[in-house]
Formats: sequence, C-alpha cells, structure tokens
Amino acid sequence: MPTFDIVSEVDHMEVRNAVDQARREIDTRFDFKNTNSSIDQDDLVLTLRTVSEDRLAALRVVLEERLVKRGVSLKGVDYGTIEEATHNTVRQVVTIKVGISSDKAREVNKLIKAKHPKGVSTQTQGDSVRVSAKKRDDLQAVIATLKTTDLGIPLQFNNFRD
Repeated sequence: MPTFDIVSEVDHMEVRNAVDQARREIDTRFDFKNTNSSIDQDDLVLTLRTVSEDRLAALRVVLEERLVKRGVSLKGVDYGTIEEATHNTVRQVVTIKVGISSDKAREVNKLIKAKHPKGVSTQTQGDSVRVSAKKRDDLQAVIATLKTTDLGIPLQFNNFRD
C-alpha cells in the first residue's frame, strides 16, 4: 500500500547560516551603528537585543530576510513578547517550531478525512502523520490539498513509498 509521511522540520544548519548572515549585515549597516544590536542563538531559540523597539523591528526584518533566503519557512517562527532589558535596551525571544503538535495532527487528519473519504487513511506517529491509500494518485491529491491549505505550520512530505 503506498504511503508517505507529513512532517514539519527545519534544517538546523540553514538556521545557523541565516543567523550568521544576519549578524554580519547588522555589523556593517549604518543604521545599526552604536545600537549594540545582537542576535544570540541557542539551537532553535534566538534572542534579539537592541536599544529600541523600532530597531528591534528592523532587526526582525533582517533576520526574516535571511531565513527566507536560506529556505526556512516563516510559518514556524514564533515571536515572544518584547521585554525591557538592562541599560535601556529591549529584547525579544524568537522560537522556531519543529514537529507537528497533536492538535495540528488532529486538524490534518480531519482535513484529509473531509476531502478524501474513500481509501485514504491517516495515522499520527509522534510528531508526524502517515498517510496511506490504495492508489498513488490519491496520495498525490492529498499532497496537493495540503499544499493549498494554510495550517499555520510548514509542512514537508517525505518517505514516499509505493
């Protein structure tokens, strides 16, 4: 029986490369001079620091541009609240979400059952969803449906077996 897996993953090296490029751009841009702007990375948790909220918005734009250029979807980026920090600075924690939560997995299962009732079955396996069907065409129709639907998380389709 043909199957494939629906996952939500991020390439950690691409995130690191995007952060490094954003840091280099911040160091060279004139509008960030003497603002002590920085981006600290701890795996998929980023901390943005700068002197004011408008500089923080500019810092966010630089980071988003670099992430998009490196192929990291912004759907998985979760921005925390803007906090006051020491020495009249502000900071914001940015988390890049990985995996499909149980709520989103239920939503994916419900969507597939509603659109493709005949011969298509789904099964939640940890942070991924396995879809199986009798025909390969049915699986391709499920992929097309999921690509056109916005679920709020980036989806990838892998482990396609015939």
